[in-house]
Amino acid sequence: MRKIDVKKTFGASIKKWRNSLGISQEELAERADLHRTYVSDIERGARNLSLQNIEKLAHALEVSVSVLFADDEKLTGSPAGHLLSDACIDILFVEDNDSDVELAMRALKHANIANRIHVVRDGQAALDFLFCNGEYSHRLPGDHPRLVLLDLGLPEVDGLEVLRRMKADPKLRSVPVIVLTASSRDRDFIESKRLGADGYIVKPVGFQNLSEVTPKLNLQWALLSGAPLLEN
Repeated sequence: MRKIDVKKTFGASIKKWRNSLGISQEELAERADLHRTYVSDIERGARNLSLQNIEKLAHALEVSVSVLFADDEKLTGSPAGHLLSDACIDILFVEDNDSDVELAMRALKHANIANRIHVVRDGQAALDFLFCNGEYSHRLPGDHPRLVLLDLGLPEVDGLEVLRRMKADPKLRSVPVIVLTASSRDRDFIESKRLGADGYIVKPVGFQNLSEVTPKLNLQWALLSGAPLLEN
């Protein structure tokens, strides 16, 4: 029987969930009332955890304890954890710059926005998520995000290509896309408007510029304080 390193598997699950929220180890530690070094050790699989601290981490990551342990297919033999983690995403945030991700997530947190947000770091990952391919092949085709925040300067596949494929697909073209751009005069920004972008935000993303664009898209739900984590 193959031996499973539960500590390393659990650590990998913690790291994956932390990355999906776009938060640093420091922020996770603050949310869970733990020391950053302790969180780092957990993610490396170098710590034994008490049940109390496991519960703290689950609460900080907004998931159940069972999901954290079921998240890896090596333990469960099925993608059940993934189905719970990203089936009902409200906002897909596509951004490769860690600083921009942190600023945006901080602004959303400051505004008490509780909608479920999933962060991907490159254009190919965004397409896989949207079209249910690769790592996200377990997703149901109808589980589309309600909003995509899309940086234009992405590795692997650039933001314009992601936008082009979305707006060319009958099932995805109605999903609002707000492009993130360094300047509204940028040539790529002009092209994004031609391809069907629904709005734009000049980076960095903050609560004020996000709140200015969402009413135009009838997306007030995205800015509701205490909105449910799982929307139907």
